[in-house]
Amino acid sequence: MTPDIEAWQSWHPSYVAERLAGLEVPWYVAGGWAIDLHLGGTLREHEDTEIAVPAAHFAAVAGRLPELAFFAPAGAGVLVPATPGALAEHHQTWALDPVAEVWRLDVFREPHEGDTWVSRRHASQRRPYSEIVRRTPDGIPYLSPDVALFFKAKHTRPKDQEDYDAVAPTLTAAERAWLDEALDLVHPGHAWRS
Repeated sequence: MTPDIEAWQSWHPSYVAERLAGLEVPWYVAGGWAIDLHLGGTLREHEDTEIAVPAAHFAAVAGRLPELAFFAPAGAGVLVPATPGALAEHHQTWALDPVAEVWRLDVFREPHEGDTWVSRRHASQRRPYSEIVRRTPDGIPYLSPDVALFFKAKHTRPKDQEDYDAVAPTLTAAERAWLDEALDLVHPGHAWRS
């Protein structure tokens, strides 16, 4: 039996980085935490900690977290064990701490071709991991702000707008251009288009 889907006590990104230190695959903190790590402070509270990894390397991440059980959110509040079939059908993987009966981590298994990230929103959006993975001064890898905002643009919830308002002024010209192009492709007419 799995706990309530609201039972989150996420690990802090610094602890995740400690657990995954030395892992030879490109993983990174995603979502709102990526925005905070880019800005160097905490903008707001976070419901969960999300990380992403190339799909083919998920087992390497799971292997570093043997005390956790992995589940795939299958929609409508349903979670199924992370069997090969479930992993093929869903890109998210929630990590359960069965002793504490809480969720610790949300792992996105992302499409890729070798060392190139491929957007799950539109396969024409591709970039080398070396371009989209940034690091904090203490070494925590996080998703570049332009790509983080691209993912947040889908829903534009109040927290996403807050993240956009805080980070948009920090984008470089190249990051702004990439975000505009990605928005035009996937979300034409989006309010975040410069």
